[in-house]
Order: sequence, then structure tokens, then C-alpha cells
Amino acid sequence: MTDTLWQELPRYSAPMVHPVPSSRNTGGPRDRLTGLPGASDALAWLDNAGTGGFVHAMLVGLHRFQSVNLAYGQTGGDLALTEIARRIRDCVADELGGEALIARVGGGEFLVASTGAMSRERWQWLAEALARTVARALPLRGEVLHLSPRTALLRGQPGEGGAALLDRLDQALSSLQQQRGRRLLWADGSHRARGRSAARLEADLIGAMARDEIGLVFQPQYDVASGALAGAEALARWDHPQLGRIGAETLFAIAERGDHVAQLSRHIARRALAIASGWQLPLALSLNVTAEDLGDENFASDIQAILTATAFAPDLLTLEVTEHALVADFTRSAQALGELASIGVRIALDDFGTGYANFQTLKALPIDTLKLDASLARDIDHDARDRAILRAIVAMARALGQKVVVEGIERETQLAVLAQEGCDTFQGFLRAGPLPAEAIAAMPR
Repeated sequence: MTDTLWQELPRYSAPMVHPVPSSRNTGGPRDRLTGLPGASDALAWLDNAGTGGFVHAMLVGLHRFQSVNLAYGQTGGDLALTEIARRIRDCVADELGGEALIARVGGGEFLVASTGAMSRERWQWLAEALARTVARALPLRGEVLHLSPRTALLRGQPGEGGAALLDRLDQALSSLQQQRGRRLLWADGSHRARGRSAARLEADLIGAMARDEIGLVFQPQYDVASGALAGAEALARWDHPQLGRIGAETLFAIAERGDHVAQLSRHIARRALAIASGWQLPLALSLNVTAEDLGDENFASDIQAILTATAFAPDLLTLEVTEHALVADFTRSAQALGELASIGVRIALDDFGTGYANFQTLKALPIDTLKLDASLARDIDHDARDRAILRAIVAMARALGQKVVVEGIERETQLAVLAQEGCDTFQGFLRAGPLPAEAIAAMPR
């Protein structure tokens, strides 16, 4: 069950100090609903992080989330919070890596913090990208829910305690909730971060695409039974000369402001397929598909043109699509994906197991693969219920003639369960994180 929405944090009793943990390895009890660290762990993390220098933090609040509970009941609210937690976790992991803190500190409030070196402007762009991710269409009980997050940000001072830092964020978020139309506020009272304007950053992005400066890394995928390299997922990265490394979510948030999403998406596809077609030995490649892609009437023809131009075999390409990317125009999405499937392109339903994929989706789309979210695999090696869920999904996939790919594998014991249950492919830090193209090309097939 969720906590009462907008409840008071346990304000903010001094926790036992322990070494600064990553968000995957905090020492205290996790939030039972989302699996994230809770408020006490967040306080301990901030206390310890503050002793080492500056801390960037943001508090993301789901505006008027109580109405979701009223409309869909407590269970519906729990489902929505679980999905929002997953989106925040995945976005932060992509942008900052595994050492940032992600915690649920209240009913509909999430804390993100990092000790990494970055400018205020970079932190603000991350907040905007995170808000974009949270605000995406969320299917819930046959309807589509749109949440409007508000975000308070700050840069903590060296030595500032976690209680003081959280109090400043909480006050700023409370103020923000009362302001119509405003979505973001710096808790130190300053205006928006100075530096490169949004228009200037959009111009930087256009120039970077023209100069082929949008980089790519590739997450290897391995065959469960043999351990052999089975494919790779292409992930975009931009090393901005002033802001540093920018991940895919922030990239697309910048592109969305200037209506350049389709241009960016096609640029990434073109570059990824060109790189992969140059590898001496053929390898399957996965690309992520956005809601904006599926809403573009030229999407299917553009992908076909890129396949032709790069001489990449269609049957080696998998397009990974999440259900939230489908809901804006399911009919058009199904038509575009069906057209691509007809020439051999494979379609994977990404983030399966997060509570929103339904049987109608599996029936209506030419889905070749179910890609299970990392949260589903996290406890399969020691939780009998999670393993039973995995077994049921694999059985369903087999009945439908679909393959099963599992994300987030970090332990040999998890891999052993995948083998015993008959999963096909896995990816995760157990074998390798995202790698440059040269490293993938050098791997034995």
C-alpha cells in the first residue's frame, strides 16, 4: 500500500552515519512498493555526501497525485507510483550511472542526488529531462494517465547536513505546488541557471548532429545457454564541450524543445546502423523507438531508407518499443511496426513486466521479443514469487512464439535462474556495461 500522499517526512531525525552508498546498495530498509531507498537512507546518504564537497539534489513531486488514488483506488495509485519510480531510476542510471542516489521520501515525492562534478545548468537540464520522462503517457486500467511533476533543485554547500538540505527542497517544492504553470524552482532562491540558453543548446545539438558529434555506446547482449555474444543495444551519448556527458533522455528533452526529435532519432539510427554494418562479423542490433517516432507518418519509410543506405540486414535489426510509446496513436504505431516487420525487422516490447503491457498489445502487434525490465529480475534468485512470475512469462512467450530478453543481470545466481527457466538472452553488468563500438567489434562471435 502507498503511504498517505503528501505526508510529512519523518522530519528529519539524525540517522546513523555510514559510508556513502550507491542507489543500488543502500544500507537501510527499502521502500516496499518501489524497491528504492526510503527517507532515512536518503538522509544518511546526504549527510555523508555533504562531508566530501558539493551535492546536487532535486526533489520531484507528483502534483495532486491524491486524485489518482481517488480515481483509480489505492491499487491503481500503487501501480502508477511503481512505474514512475522505474522511469526515474532508468533515466538517472542512463544519465549519471549507478552511483547517484534515487529514493522515495514521501507518498508521491522522489529524491535524486549526486556528488558528481557538474554545472548548475547541467543539473537543471537533467531535471527537465526527468520531468519529461515522468510526464509521458501512462496506461492505467484501460485509460491513459498524464502526470505533471514539479521539481525543486539545489546545490548543497560542503558540510550541509541532509536534514537542512531536504528542508530547503521541501519548502521550495511546497511553494512550487502553489504556482500555476511553473514546473521547476531552485531552492536557493536563484533564477534559472545562467549560462547557455535553451535556444543556444538547441543550436549546439543541431551542430553536433551535422558534425557527427553525437556518440554511441553499445550494451552487449548474450545468449543465456552458451554465453556467446548475441547482439547489442545502441545508446546515444553527447559529450558537450561545456556541460559534459549528456545521456539520451536529456538529449531528447533538448530536441523536444525545438521540435528536433525526429531529426535526432533518425540521426542516431543512421549512425548506429552505419557503425554496425562496418563490423567484420554481422551482429544483431537493437534501437529504442520513441512515441514521437511512432507518431511520425514517415517513420517506417525513413527506417527502410536508412537500412538501404547503410546496407544493414533488416532481420538483424530489432526496434525496442515501450507500451507508453504506443498509447498516443496505437493504430498508427501498429501500422508502422507491421510495415517494418514485413521486411524482416524484429519488434521487441521493452520494459515488459512493469505492470502495463496487456494481452491486446501482444495480440495486435508483430512482437518478436519480450524484453523484461531489470526490476523483474532483481530478486529472481531468492524470491520464489518473482521466479514464478518469470516462469509464467516465459511460458506465455513460448506459446506466442516470442523470445525473452532480460535486462539488469548482475549476479551469476540470477543468470542460473534464467538458464533454468529457458530465457533466451540477457544483458547487464554481470558481463559488460555499455561499450564503445570498437570493443563490440573486437568481441568473438
